[in-house]
Amino acid sequence: MESCNCIEPQWPADELLMKYQYISDFFIALAYFSIPLELIYFVKKSALFPYRWVLVQFGAFIVLCGATHLISLWTFTMHSRTVAVVMTTAKVLTAVVSCATALMLVHIIPDLLSVKTRELILKNKAAELDREMGLIRTQEETGRHVRMLTHEIRSTLDRHTILQTTLVELGRTLALEECALWMPTRTGLELQLSYTLRQQNPVGYTVPIHLPVINQVFSSSRAVKISPNCPVARLRPAGKYIPGEVVAIRVPLLHLSNFQINDWPELSTKRYALMVLMLPSDSARQWHVHELELVEVVADQVAVALSHAAILEESMRARDLLMEQNGALDLARREAETAIRARNDFLAVMNHEMRTPMHAIIALSSLLQETELTPEQRLMVEMILKSSNLLATLINDVLDLSRLEDGSLQLDLGTFNLYAVFREVLNLIKPIAAVKKLHVSLNLAPDLPEYAIGDEKRLMQTILNVVGNAVKFSKEGSISITAFVAKSESLGDSQVPEFYPVPSDNHFYLRVQVKDSGSGISPQDIPKLFTKFAQTQSTASRNSGGYGLGLAICKRFVNLMKGHIWIESEGLGKGCTAVFVVKLGIPERLNELKLPFMPKVSTNPGQTAFAGLKVLVMDENGVSRMVTKGLLVHLGCDVTMVSSSDECLCVVSHEHKVVLMDVCALGMDGHEIAVRIREKFTKRHERPIIVALTGNTDKVTKENCMRFGMDGVILKPVSLDKMRSVLSDLLEHRVLFEAI
Repeated sequence: MESCNCIEPQWPADELLMKYQYISDFFIALAYFSIPLELIYFVKKSALFPYRWVLVQFGAFIVLCGATHLISLWTFTMHSRTVAVVMTTAKVLTAVVSCATALMLVHIIPDLLSVKTRELILKNKAAELDREMGLIRTQEETGRHVRMLTHEIRSTLDRHTILQTTLVELGRTLALEECALWMPTRTGLELQLSYTLRQQNPVGYTVPIHLPVINQVFSSSRAVKISPNCPVARLRPAGKYIPGEVVAIRVPLLHLSNFQINDWPELSTKRYALMVLMLPSDSARQWHVHELELVEVVADQVAVALSHAAILEESMRARDLLMEQNGALDLARREAETAIRARNDFLAVMNHEMRTPMHAIIALSSLLQETELTPEQRLMVEMILKSSNLLATLINDVLDLSRLEDGSLQLDLGTFNLYAVFREVLNLIKPIAAVKKLHVSLNLAPDLPEYAIGDEKRLMQTILNVVGNAVKFSKEGSISITAFVAKSESLGDSQVPEFYPVPSDNHFYLRVQVKDSGSGISPQDIPKLFTKFAQTQSTASRNSGGYGLGLAICKRFVNLMKGHIWIESEGLGKGCTAVFVVKLGIPERLNELKLPFMPKVSTNPGQTAFAGLKVLVMDENGVSRMVTKGLLVHLGCDVTMVSSSDECLCVVSHEHKVVLMDVCALGMDGHEIAVRIREKFTKRHERPIIVALTGNTDKVTKENCMRFGMDGVILKPVSLDKMRSVLSDLLEHRVLFEAI
């Protein structure tokens, strides 16, 4: 055979194909066996996958497929029946599992699709949540800007600073081209351009307030978009540009119409300012919702800050006015105190200086009355004495009224004989009434206590003033004085609705009624009676003078005694009744009381029961000294006169029973003289009775005299009857302190 140069293949073609299938089946089997391992790893690591059993079934399908391919490796050569059976079994199982898996996927795919739907929904929700988070971040940013703006706006309470700061902060925060504030004018008919951000427009430009665009903004509490060409928005300089969007919002203004310190101020008709905000020109930017909300919140904050500023300004004005008024009041108070001190000093000096000559006039008149006089002379002396007593009463009234007005007068409370007070008033008034031929009667109720606690002098002065007015304004007829204890049912008198007495076991209310048959009083004149120097029509027509200070002082005294006084009259010509009620205390132990002694009115003017009584008189005033001596000499006393304290200490001896001294004497103080005299005479029966004769009516004088051991205080002027009564009481009781 001839040799051939062709190359024979290493394997035949069929065998080569079989070889390729063999290798492919091996790698397919290897891949099938590796995939289940990966699925097992996935199932173990995934705790949330809902179809684990499907993966297990799918893994079994793959394993069987791999096993089928692996078994088929033995089918490429001659193989036994066992290999064929195994191969058939593997393929049957693979077919069953694959069909089951296919059927299962038919049910699983819709679930998987719904999962995808839910996934899409979740993605949409996530996107929406992102948008909401963006809005929240925007709102937070807006809130931060609002807080910052609020802090800047409310860091001051000056309204001009508040408004200018608002524009600046809004322009910076919102990147505005212009921001302006229109304020209402005083008339309320126009809006005036008051504040701008860029200062491109002259402040003071006005527009009518009733423009439709302004009414639109004022009628809404929200920010309103307006036309860039409306009058309130024409704030840019003229030029070719596309105007940006413009919004406007109202700013409420608090107008104080009735500011009150302890209450919220009342609001008048609502007034608004107009805030206009402009975005930059030639810009596509638009207003966002959060920006409009920011503007609305800032407008509200500005309104609050402006209201606080308005309240502060009003309170500052009120404070300044109050300080001015307080300054004026303080100045007036100091001037009033100075005037009161000057008046009191003047009255104190005039009191002493007027009582000294009055002492001389009354004493000399009373002495002259004791001499032999013709009827005409006696009448003139009586007129002099009566006028002097009236003048002395007027001096007392002026001093009492002065102390009542400045509040320095206090009641001198003590136990006194109430019956004796009325009898004393009757004894004092009867001589004056007898001249006018008036009958005076006194009626004391049986249940009226004999003793009471109160200010005896003020009560007597009140009764004397009331009865004196009745005598003064009565030409004929009678005057009746009635006193009784006011019952509880009669205390609520319709005449005195403002008088509210309080009954008690420790006190009672004394009611005194003085009825006269005089000319009466017109009802419209009654309220005027208790004013100083009041004069009614009836008194003016009779030319009898007014009521002087008497009733005015009586009203003050009665008020001090927690009572009330009023006048009743049916008209002119029908007389009148003066009624007053005062509160008096009830003594607890009458038998242990030491009652003050009241000057007695002597029934025998010619009595001289003091013959030989040695009296030492010390007075720096020569006239007063001589007058006092005349009174004492007329009463039969042996009088020694000295003009100084040193001379008094030298002259006084145990023979002198009474020492009358003026406590205002020159040299040694009168109180010191009393102390020196008490030291000089240690034995009580040898020491003379030391009595101060003074024109001072202040309580300090009486207290000092008592403190330094004096035995009595007598007020000038002193008449003959008064001197006789004083000496009688001094010799009987060795003490006499006249009420001041």
